Amino acid sequence: MFGMLKKTFGVCLIGIGLGILLVLLLPVTGWLFSIGVALTILGLVWLAS
Repeated sequence: MFGMLKKTFGVCLIGIGLGILLVLLLPVTGWLFSIGVALTILGLVWLAS
């Protein structure tokens, strides 16, 4: 049960990170790009562990 919840949370983090990168990617706001990359990496690390 917990393993399934953990995978679901990881996939959600990856989805949110990619959504920020693809939808809100503006050249003016570099911090938004950094948040998207950080969330995507965090989601991948969460799934790998």
